[in-house]
Amino acid sequence: MSQDSAAVPDAARKLAARRRREIVAVLLFSGGPIFESSIPLSVFGIDRQDAGVPRYRLLVCAGEDAPLRTTGGLELSAPYGLEAISRAGTVVVPAWRSITQAPPPAALDALRRAHEEGARIVGLCTGAFVLAAAGLLDGRPATTHWMYAPTLAKRYPSVHVDPRELFVDDGDVLTSAGTAAGIDLCLHIVRTDHGADAANALARRLVVPPRRTASDMGHQRYLDRSLPEEIGADPLAEVVAWALEHLHEQFDVETLAARAYMSRRTFDRRFRSLTGSAPLQWLITQRVLQAQRLLETSDYSVDEVAGRCGFRSPVALRGHFRRQLGASPAAYRAAYRARRPHGAPEPALRPERADRAERPERERAALGASGGDRFAPALAGHGLATAEPGEAGKPQPEGYASRLAEAAVGRGPARPVLPGQRERPVG
Repeated sequence: MSQDSAAVPDAARKLAARRRREIVAVLLFSGGPIFESSIPLSVFGIDRQDAGVPRYRLLVCAGEDAPLRTTGGLELSAPYGLEAISRAGTVVVPAWRSITQAPPPAALDALRRAHEEGARIVGLCTGAFVLAAAGLLDGRPATTHWMYAPTLAKRYPSVHVDPRELFVDDGDVLTSAGTAAGIDLCLHIVRTDHGADAANALARRLVVPPRRTASDMGHQRYLDRSLPEEIGADPLAEVVAWALEHLHEQFDVETLAARAYMSRRTFDRRFRSLTGSAPLQWLITQRVLQAQRLLETSDYSVDEVAGRCGFRSPVALRGHFRRQLGASPAAYRAAYRARRPHGAPEPALRPERADRAERPERERAALGASGGDRFAPALAGHGLATAEPGEAGKPQPEGYASRLAEAAVGRGPARPVLPGQRERPVG
């Protein structure tokens, strides 16, 4: 679900007299992906007044010395340099070439100066890394491509990163998730500036939905096993790999710490430094992801899914699943199957059910309830505890969606609020 601010926050500054809100500067760098770079150029750089879309003035600015080469080896020539940003009321960084490289200091200075003078600063996809490097995301909620969110949270711990959002509007600083979400954010800017009619008219011209949210059934939230690339060379990589292969077993963070030959405190610190997430929250997320896969690809009951994903009970699964994916397991499965294309194969049956389906009706009746529907009771007392000993009373950690979920359904908000994030209406 995208976050829209109802009003510009108190931190926003009055726009300097020489800056105009309708002037949009797009900051390009060499090595940037061409698709993300083209999004603000198309939204703000084409005159569509005949369709009822107010006109913006576009300034395409080189963020560093030429030549600027984009993906595929194309060479770009930007008509303006960093000096042109001084006229813009909106500055867009559509992408950054590599999350491992530091942006040019001159470009960071130009962004800071623009923000100080009241300009609206926008980072699309990996452009959030440029905004973070300039210090513009400190203490703010933000998002980026889900694959790079752990790295953003690790490198800039004061940024409240939420990879589940399509975009985050924090008033004078806005960020979006990957690729297509950049279109969503640009439409949101048009909607903020000129109203819903103008944004809807532009969406029709672009042939895209006028307003999406991350909870739309056409854009279901999802999780992923991905971790920062640098963990591959770390001794913890073996422990992480073991955990992913044994999610169906009953183990906790203490077990992982022991396998790493570390104390629990050392393991927690080391794991967080590598991933930006607390190990308990990471483990819960992986178990929920496994449950998500089983709900999509099998006909196991919710109780059985809970047992096969290491949760101690179906109640624990339902609570964590709802908090991370915004729906109950049963509702998620129903929605997933409703969206499955016509003619797509049904989920695979469990071996014992497939066997029963092939037996004559009289044999199936003789089997009765003694078939295969008995996994959950045997596993109900095992699995992942939802709170660690000695954790009560400690302040909630910040970073990559790291608030601990509670075990019981209905406790806490269905959509977690990140620590330090401003309360705001949700669009």
